[in-house]
Amino acid sequence: MSRLPLVLSCAIVTALAATPALAENPEHIRGKSAATAHGANTPASTAARQESPQQWYRDGARTARKGAELQPRPGKARNVILFVGDGMGISTVAAARIREGQLKGRSGEENALSFERFPYLSLSKTYSVDGQTADSAPTMTAMVTGIKTDQGVISLDQRATYNDCASAKGKGVATYLEVAEAIGMATGIVSTARITHATPAATYAHTPNRDWESDAELSAEARTNGCKDIARQLIEFPYGNGLEVALGGGRSYFLPNTMADPEDTASKGRRIDGRNLATEWAQSKPRSAYVWNKAQFDAIDPRSTRHLLGLFERSHMEYEHDRPNDSGKEPSLTEMTEKAIDILRANSGNKGYFLMVEAGRVDHAHHAGNASRALTDAIALSDAVRAAQRKASDDTLIIVTADHSHTFTIAGYPDRGNDILGKVVTDGVLALDSNSKPYTTVGYVNGPGYRGPNPRPDLTLTNTADPNFLQESAVPMSSETHAAEDVAIYARGPGAHAFQGTVEQNVIFHVMAQSQKDTSVFYCMLFGDCGAGRANKSTVTAPLYEADLRAGMGQR
Repeated sequence: MSRLPLVLSCAIVTALAATPALAENPEHIRGKSAATAHGANTPASTAARQESPQQWYRDGARTARKGAELQPRPGKARNVILFVGDGMGISTVAAARIREGQLKGRSGEENALSFERFPYLSLSKTYSVDGQTADSAPTMTAMVTGIKTDQGVISLDQRATYNDCASAKGKGVATYLEVAEAIGMATGIVSTARITHATPAATYAHTPNRDWESDAELSAEARTNGCKDIARQLIEFPYGNGLEVALGGGRSYFLPNTMADPEDTASKGRRIDGRNLATEWAQSKPRSAYVWNKAQFDAIDPRSTRHLLGLFERSHMEYEHDRPNDSGKEPSLTEMTEKAIDILRANSGNKGYFLMVEAGRVDHAHHAGNASRALTDAIALSDAVRAAQRKASDDTLIIVTADHSHTFTIAGYPDRGNDILGKVVTDGVLALDSNSKPYTTVGYVNGPGYRGPNPRPDLTLTNTADPNFLQESAVPMSSETHAAEDVAIYARGPGAHAFQGTVEQNVIFHVMAQSQKDTSVFYCMLFGDCGAGRANKSTVTAPLYEADLRAGMGQR
């Protein structure tokens, strides 16, 4: 990322003051005159223009007809798969769509990611109880508990105070995964981040501080008041027979600080309680296994494995771009998703399963100001969704969404087919800023790509599509921030038609709870919402706390 200079800031102020004059120059608004006025010497990549007016009209009519004829799938879902692209805002989806198309040798704009072909679409409002722009803890809490909560807090209601263990007592709200496991469904989580990180953790843990991933991170107050770290909560999961699948990164949070890491032997685990939670997982249940590399992962037979823990990195897993070079080798997000579905399907019996899959490193690449890796990981999520569609039965509700967005932008007036990671080319001519320097199509409002206060660097000879290039940002920050705009919800399968319009993020939980056959009956019975004429219309009428869930299970 490059830094915006003071002279450009002044130019922006001047432009704002001169808005009426700009309105009198529509050519300038389109960006045409600015580009052609300069003798640029870098040609644009031109897309093959195969479309015709007839084709546009015919394709549009066909799409409209399909939409008009669309009918909700009848009945209840047996299985639920929730995909979360962490930080995958709408601009990221658009850029990933174009990037994938261009990698296939097309112009890119006409491409569609796998989940963009889903029939139902809604927008999700991502704010938290105390934040206009939220972090992943309250946003994922909303998706899996049905309520909104505060920043940094995982699956506790808003009465809990951040970083205060005592305040969390009795505030834990039962998650969809906990309910699913309690009533006999098979459950699993998959993430390219640490499985103790906020998004996956929210499905199975309750904590007033998302950073309490191992006991080494617990505060003195937390120790005094008996709060458990997130890794320990996964291993000591109290409902049903425990998660069937947990795959991702975060190995050091499960290993004692006296034990060398099996891949990075110069490093040790983080735990100070002396426990090896990975070994405990493998020994605590029949037909359980722990794996930490791809060879071990590939050897797992889903038909004979009831519980699988895979921890493939000390911290987060590799970016998809870097995964082939990992010394220990790692499975891809698609491979983990496929294995998880196979295990869950084999262990679901007459019940269904719930699986949460997170592309966690889309978020991390954006924080680093690295658009290339962010888009590559978003495409990897699309691949995983496509694989899930192939494996999952028709009675599976599949939801694809994001927890929040980023300050990632697509700007300028690039020609059709222009490299999405390249510099802006308009009418075949390199577009230039007010100081006669080229600029990239994608960038960030803030982040490490700021290089001021000196003038912007001349990017003419810079390969901005290099995977290590950091896109420019307007505001200097060591880490780019989240953004507050709505994110999309894509859905298919039984119950998917419930996603309509713009909704609060916690609605995702309620659609899952009401659409799945067993959880809908459970909530119906628990809350007494099962009267005559209310078949298939159960509604969660109050937050289901952990104590309520335990009490409810005692009544079954």
